[in-house]
Amino acid sequence: MGSLRTDDGVALYYEEAGSGTPIVFVHEFAGDHRSWEPQLRYFSRGFRCIAYNARGYPPSAVPADISCYSQERAREDLRCVLDELGINRAHIVGCSMGAMAALHYGMVYATRRDTARALSLTLVGCGSGAHPALYRSFQSDSRQWAARIRAEGMKGLAASYGHGPARLQYRTKDPRGFAQYLEQLGNHCAEGSALTLEGYIAARPSLYALTPAIAAIDVPTLVITGDEDELCLEPSLLIKRLVRQAGLLVVPRTGHAVNLEEPELFNRSLDVFLHQLAQGAWHPRSEAEGALALSGAVFGPGGPPA
Repeated sequence: MGSLRTDDGVALYYEEAGSGTPIVFVHEFAGDHRSWEPQLRYFSRGFRCIAYNARGYPPSAVPADISCYSQERAREDLRCVLDELGINRAHIVGCSMGAMAALHYGMVYATRRDTARALSLTLVGCGSGAHPALYRSFQSDSRQWAARIRAEGMKGLAASYGHGPARLQYRTKDPRGFAQYLEQLGNHCAEGSALTLEGYIAARPSLYALTPAIAAIDVPTLVITGDEDELCLEPSLLIKRLVRQAGLLVVPRTGHAVNLEEPELFNRSLDVFLHQLAQGAWHPRSEAEGALALSGAVFGPGGPPA
């Protein structure tokens, strides 16, 4: 465990385990570095595993200025983690908010294989609120959640947001794990969480406005979503269609945080992905295989609704 500083002077807490090729884990809004414990215990047997807390999540610093929170800043914080730990390239694994940071990192730092600062991207539960039909309401909802945090505190958020439709599967399958997730969410910093919602999540651009930048990603990419995570199903298909080296895993009867809800399946799937990469067996799709994406029909057959 330790602390590093970003290039704008914010301290970020991190923990690491194992040695070898690095994997950097980037957490979701409702989690922190502890959300990746099932993965650190498994992958640290053969990799150097690093999980850090985003700004606004103690023991990381909680800047008081909302301008310190943005999609760009989350992307650059990930870069700073690599820089400060002396890592040139790593496998990047993100969930939800962390998956968005990882995706944006890929748009900037993984567009040429020969210079890419990512060995691969794994995007879990990526794209909540990204679809144009939901984008404005998602922005509004995020600001309302921030207001509720300030009015009711994190315990109130855990009792409401923490039981959202894409979390109920976790509660049913693993009540003990779900209770731990709620306890950790309820102990997060209220101001840091509210600022994250207002400055980052409510203000981030829709992925559907960024399709050329997403299509420029040129590293192996694994997209993972639960089939009952409705907000992420369409964005996951979007990313799969756009990124020529992307593959999509849809986990049945599963919600948002797949790595916690189905840790054994998640670890096995990620392990297979990393093994395929090591063997040179993960290849870009050909133009024929990617004809739908290359035609621009990112909404699927027929294009966007009239």
